[in-house]
Amino acid sequence: MSALEIRPTVAADLPSITEIYKHEVRFGTATFELIPPDLAEMTRRFNTLTDGGFPYLVAILNGRVVGYAYAGPYRPRPAYRFTVENSVYLEPATHRRGIGSQLLQRLIVESEARGYRQMIAVIGDSANAGSIGVHTRCGFQMIGTHPNVGLKFGRWLDTVMMQLPLGDGGSSVPGSA
Repeated sequence: MSALEIRPTVAADLPSITEIYKHEVRFGTATFELIPPDLAEMTRRFNTLTDGGFPYLVAILNGRVVGYAYAGPYRPRPAYRFTVENSVYLEPATHRRGIGSQLLQRLIVESEARGYRQMIAVIGDSANAGSIGVHTRCGFQMIGTHPNVGLKFGRWLDTVMMQLPLGDGGSSVPGSA
């Protein structure tokens, strides 16, 4: 495998990101979206996250975007401000090559550097062994499953919840002495 580059996403990466996500919406169960968002919507989402200070990364292989990962708010209420939810998506041809793990590891580092204390993975479909495995290898612990909460492709899907403490995790309160 050629050298993999992981770097912050720039606007020129968004058409490739849109195509990767479109494939997952149409054919996969990692996301529960049913209609693929267009480039304008993906650009709006990207700008919202990066303007909010959240990390958004791409994986480049042989000069092409082959995957991306980002962290975003876990929930909108202020008490959740130190917790992020992660997302990782890859081109299907690059699965099982370690790229997802490398993207997630870098996302963890970037999130810790921004002061986040917990990372939550909400994994679509309990049969998604690849994503569950990547998160397990990166230190996430299983915290639960929500059975039958999504309906896609004519079947009920679970979501799997996993969690990773970042930095000091819950051992101290930020800003307290």
